[in-house]
Amino acid sequence: MKIAVLKERATGETRVALTPETAKKFIALGADVAVEAGAGEHASIADAAYSDAGASVGTADQVVKDAGIVLGVQAPDPALLQGAKPDAKVAATFDPFKQGERIDAYAKAGLEALSMEFMPRITRAQSMDVLSSQSNLSGYKAVIAAADQYGRAFPMMMTAAGTVQAARVFVMGVGVAGLQAIATAKRLGAQVSATDVRSATREQIESLGAKAIFVEEGGIEGEGTGGYASEMSDEYKAAQAKLVSEHIAKQDIVITTALIPGRPAPRLISDEQIASMKPGSVIFDIAVPQGGNVEGAVADELVDRHGVTIMGYANTPAQLAPDASALFARNLYNFLSAFWDEEAGGPVLDEEIGDAVRLTKGGQVVNARLLDGG
Repeated sequence: MKIAVLKERATGETRVALTPETAKKFIALGADVAVEAGAGEHASIADAAYSDAGASVGTADQVVKDAGIVLGVQAPDPALLQGAKPDAKVAATFDPFKQGERIDAYAKAGLEALSMEFMPRITRAQSMDVLSSQSNLSGYKAVIAAADQYGRAFPMMMTAAGTVQAARVFVMGVGVAGLQAIATAKRLGAQVSATDVRSATREQIESLGAKAIFVEEGGIEGEGTGGYASEMSDEYKAAQAKLVSEHIAKQDIVITTALIPGRPAPRLISDEQIASMKPGSVIFDIAVPQGGNVEGAVADELVDRHGVTIMGYANTPAQLAPDASALFARNLYNFLSAFWDEEAGGPVLDEEIGDAVRLTKGGQVVNARLLDGG
């Protein structure tokens, strides 16, 4: 089985889907590994490191030729894969709900598209979950970037000249990214509070030493499938907006992380609420690539509204390319190696995970979530 890895060609993508560490592991399984020259450049991985690990390094055409598996961070254009085996597996992120044309192109090319975003949130798939590994780094980076932009100290400092008050940090959305944001802000010495529509997160927030801010509305529950938040009622949204308006005016830093799979990011902060914040405050919107949680947020731009800086990256994990690549590559290895069959010379996927992540096979779109629109 030949495994091919190409350079990422999406704008701003600095990660790579294979590291020398995982290259060695795939080779130990009996695979041949080929990497396009320069694939790891932005992740601080030299071509020589891949060669030393036992992988071959070459041009895109050389790398793809006769490959049975292609690994990517973002799914490559099917036109780049014409030399691969007709039924080659491509494991990458596909953004399935938005990139319908690309998925149709994969089906037409006869490729088996395996969407890492659709990895089920079950115990045995935790080590394969790229959304969790990358969100963890996003939560960390959001706090570090916001702290740098804020321009004041995070911890309380007692000095002979007087006391510097601790920064107040408010995290909205307590998934993987939100929990890491809370932990990072606490380590930096901030006073941290957090909120979420899922009542089950209260204990998680408090276990990290942060104050839980919740709408006390009987019967409102925001737990969706797979641990994600669900769409909330108008009653809840009104109560949440009131609570946030009262709390946000006192904050120095706000980190928003709320996402609902397959839908635009929910709006959490309005222009009116931004205006209530103190001049010099900072809002970091992790969800800006999906439309943003914050009114006026623009990816990769510093937006000044009412003296408050709104920021967010189009690709937050790419800001930490070496670590993000290492985790992503391990997710891919954990996924494929779990199903590796020596007799078949490659992975043989089961129904529970295979059917969940498989988008196309045999010239058809086969994923139930895409076919039923959900």
